[in-house]
Amino acid sequence: MEKILDGKALAKKIREDLKLEVEKLKERGVIPKLAVIMIGNDPSSAIYVRNKSKAAQEIGIEYEEYLLAENIKMEELLQLIDKLNNSEDIHGILLQSPIPSGLDINEAIKAISPKKDVDGFHPINIGKLVLNQDCFVSCTPYGIIKLFEEYNISLEGKHAVMVGRSNIVGKPMMITLLNKDATVTICHSKTKNLVEYTMQADILICAIGKSKFITKDMVKDGVVVIDVGINRGEDGKITGDVDFENIYEKALYITPVPGGVGPMTVAMLMTNVVKSANNV
Repeated sequence: MEKILDGKALAKKIREDLKLEVEKLKERGVIPKLAVIMIGNDPSSAIYVRNKSKAAQEIGIEYEEYLLAENIKMEELLQLIDKLNNSEDIHGILLQSPIPSGLDINEAIKAISPKKDVDGFHPINIGKLVLNQDCFVSCTPYGIIKLFEEYNISLEGKHAVMVGRSNIVGKPMMITLLNKDATVTICHSKTKNLVEYTMQADILICAIGKSKFITKDMVKDGVVVIDVGINRGEDGKITGDVDFENIYEKALYITPVPGGVGPMTVAMLMTNVVKSANNV
């Protein structure tokens, strides 16, 4: 049995479906458009932004990039967000993180219209997610749920252990899993005896940014492993948060890095942009 959860293949399928949806929208005179704001020149962010622009182009989504100087004032950033909120031709606004430490990312996210918050980070969208109402779901958790659906992995009653509690992955993932009737444990840097929890996991999701942190003695046989980490080693090679080679034998399913969660995150961002354009 194939154990690999192939995010690359599923993302391609999703992009092809979106392409058809975008053609229908264009027949109605609606051209989906995404605006991406990037501050400074973080090399990882530049790669993510390039991937997003490539996906948008392939699907037929128009794409505008705002590259802002590292020393931009908060006031100027908020003015730009306000301008984009009021632009009728823009359906999605994405603020690429991280942003320089002098700027308040929470204030910036709150300034984005919830109707254009295709990243799913606005407090209103997070609140709706908690209440299991229709909203923009954060792209990484959304992509992971799509992988579970594609491979018929049931979450009902399963013990899902989330390692990492970021606002981008850990917390929205926890809520998304609860909404799918999983029993959820969330672990983080202050968790004592982490292995006690990871050993109980039917489904283990790791998003902490530490190369090969989860080892095979930390998981049980038959576990489903979702690796959100993208770490670049000194040799330039990309690794996940999970020791893939050694855990592979024990896992029922496992995501590779690269080619697992990453492409799905971008595909779900595009899905959210098209959803926003459909709401017009």
